[in-house]
Amino acid sequence: MIWNSALQNMRENRMTGWKKYAALFGMAALVMCMGVSQTGCSGRERENTETDDGKISVVTTIFPPYDFVREIAGDQVEVKMLLKPGEETHSYEPTPQDIIAIQESDVFIYTGGENDVWVEDILSSMPDDDRITLRLLDCVDTVEEEHVEGMKGEGGHDHDEGEEESVHEIDEHVWTSPLNASAIAGQIAEVIAAADPENAEIYEENCGRYQKELLDLDAEFRNVVNDSERKLMIFGDRFPFRYFVDEYGLNYYAAFPGCAGDTEPSAATMAFLIEKVKEEGVPAVLKMELSNDDIANAIAEATGTEVRVFYSCHNLSAEDFENGETYLTMMRKNVETLKEVLN
Repeated sequence: MIWNSALQNMRENRMTGWKKYAALFGMAALVMCMGVSQTGCSGRERENTETDDGKISVVTTIFPPYDFVREIAGDQVEVKMLLKPGEETHSYEPTPQDIIAIQESDVFIYTGGENDVWVEDILSSMPDDDRITLRLLDCVDTVEEEHVEGMKGEGGHDHDEGEEESVHEIDEHVWTSPLNASAIAGQIAEVIAAADPENAEIYEENCGRYQKELLDLDAEFRNVVNDSERKLMIFGDRFPFRYFVDEYGLNYYAAFPGCAGDTEPSAATMAFLIEKVKEEGVPAVLKMELSNDDIANAIAEATGTEVRVFYSCHNLSAEDFENGETYLTMMRKNVETLKEVLN
């Protein structure tokens, strides 16, 4: 990925910020030790990792694996998501309570990659205590984020027509393809069953049902694409959908790559996207959930089109969380949006 200066600073801050995480880990360890009676702080006993009702503890960093665990395990486990609904994923920082939750979990699931450097640092500094960890990037074949025509480049450079640069950062948004989500769900079922073999059959059965729903979702997307007039999506936003467009053979233009730190596109980028909307007759400009809609609105106003949300499912609003939205419900909304955008 072509990192702009803002994102480069963010990465440097993450790497040099380990002292802060070490301090947080020290605080968390102190809190844990203060709560330990006679067993001491040398490590947790395996029999004490279950919750009061005998359920194992599963902790995830973000929403997609959290939702997959709910589908697979139901109320057989206690599942906790560290990222609060409505929070911006890329600015998340763990609290001492979050580190304690990881330390005490039976299964810990995280994405991996550039935005989870803090996870790797923390895991390397705490005893595993038979904890099972799962990294989503290890569940599927990964691709690199790409810098396509029109995107604002590093240092404000905008690429000339036909120019495309190779990148070297892994796209972490692996769940945006339903088939990837199915593969991830299968891995989650396996690690939960390993931590709780008594209920392994339940997890296997639930996972099979859920994977069937994901395959049905995949078929819906394929039908929409196969019956569409065009194969182009235009985002007035960042673009965390490489796995999605690759899966269904779609093309795209966007203001920024998937994890870009940019918030303001250049004038050249805006002009490029506006012209593409007009040339291609695209009926709606897309944006992600929970992101600023200024860019998409400006493009839509200049082209007489509308703005539609296309869910990355990275996180969801507190209201949507309370209303029971899931990966499947948000992706089914994407099916309907895609029908409109491609026709």
